[in-house]
Amino acid sequence: MPAPSLSLDIKVLIGLFLFSVVWLLQIDSSSLTAPKDNLEQLTWVHSLEWGYYKHPPLPTWLLSVPVHLFGLSARTSYATGALFTLAGLFLFWKLLNDLRGSRYAMLALLAAMCITYYNERMHFFNHEVVLMPFFAASALLVWRAVGSRQLRWWAALGCCLGLGALAKYQMILAAVAVFLFWLASGAWRERVHMIGLVLAAAISLAIISPHLYWLFLNDFGPIRYATESSLGASLGGGARLLNTLHWLADQLLNRALLAWVLLGLVMALHRRSRLVPQDTPQRPGTADASRALILCFGLTPIVLTCAIGIFAGSSLQLHWGTPFLLLAVPVAMELAGARLHASHISITTAIKCFVALQLALLLVAQMTSARSELRLNSRHWRNFDSKALSQALAEPAREALGGDIRVIAGPTAEAKALALKLREKPLVLIDGRMDISPWISQHMVDACGVLHLQLAASQPPGHQPVGEGFPSLFWRVTPPEEDAGSCVPS
Repeated sequence: MPAPSLSLDIKVLIGLFLFSVVWLLQIDSSSLTAPKDNLEQLTWVHSLEWGYYKHPPLPTWLLSVPVHLFGLSARTSYATGALFTLAGLFLFWKLLNDLRGSRYAMLALLAAMCITYYNERMHFFNHEVVLMPFFAASALLVWRAVGSRQLRWWAALGCCLGLGALAKYQMILAAVAVFLFWLASGAWRERVHMIGLVLAAAISLAIISPHLYWLFLNDFGPIRYATESSLGASLGGGARLLNTLHWLADQLLNRALLAWVLLGLVMALHRRSRLVPQDTPQRPGTADASRALILCFGLTPIVLTCAIGIFAGSSLQLHWGTPFLLLAVPVAMELAGARLHASHISITTAIKCFVALQLALLLVAQMTSARSELRLNSRHWRNFDSKALSQALAEPAREALGGDIRVIAGPTAEAKALALKLREKPLVLIDGRMDISPWISQHMVDACGVLHLQLAASQPPGHQPVGEGFPSLFWRVTPPEEDAGSCVPS
């Protein structure tokens, strides 16, 4: 009796796992330090709050689980980031499998995996990465809610939107896409979907309400941070257009370039004489409805982000495309029409093209790493030598403090990169500010002393240069106060 074959979902999960392992091994072997976003989360995880000075709390809460199980390390954050990226890709596959069938979904997944957000940044753990599976899940859930006419899917959608908002406020773009699909699909004509939309909104609001209360108590810190930085940049007319075009070009012609190359190669290499039966959507719904969903979720976040840049004058950050750029792939496939029809493509050919493109990406990643003899792009943050920094500062700082290093004050990235390399694993006092570092008490600062790091173009008064290799980094210490009591690490 033949052994039962693996389901297609399991095969996709195995493929995604192997894909992540290859990239994580390359990244871990070639990076000298963790991404700045990972270091930020590894700093915040020392205190679980309902919000932080820059962002809502969910990513930090989620990171606390693997940190508790496996310890505080860069690799823990790498694995956690990869888990959320893979979850987003798998939900993307599930969505398109429901809409268009397995062949279409497989081609779209292979193309999405060529987007550089999801390969060479596999180790990133930040708010955009955590938002990614919630964004894809919201599309899948609204499709099932409209197709099944069951309120349980609307309730699940409400949970998804609420949790996504706790990951990053950018989840509002998914909520807009949900509403647009609700209109485009004609769901508004049915009472069950009217109730469903209200139910989803109520549940999402209930989930996010404790964070809204925290915002009120903390003077809307993350919102003020956003309006005082990127969102509130108030660029002039010409700068608005240039910034928006730069962001759009970076998303479509840089980050997603190899996705388009893969689709183009598949179109060029397929053999029209080898037709296979056409896949059909596996969920109730028409082709027009599935096309509407693809366009709503693929175009809405891109169009609205561009609108924010043009009309609000915001400085669009390049990484803002992380949660939703993969949904631009099926939009391109829809626009390609019959040339990328599921019955006209060879998945075997697509996989061969995918492997070739991934090998090229891996080669480029290795050539730009600190381990390469070429050391192209050596100023990239991943080549910041945090181990050399710890070797330069550890003993002088301990001698100046009269004991272990328990608190480092300074910019988050440099301070946490150093902290992870020190045996004490000191806490980071972000920019020397107690109000945004709730994991550190005044008693700890007084009793343990502080190692201060500062980035500057010239040597600040009272500071010493770190040394060769760190021309813009300086340090000093504030020794412990004699009458402050014993230094007890948190």
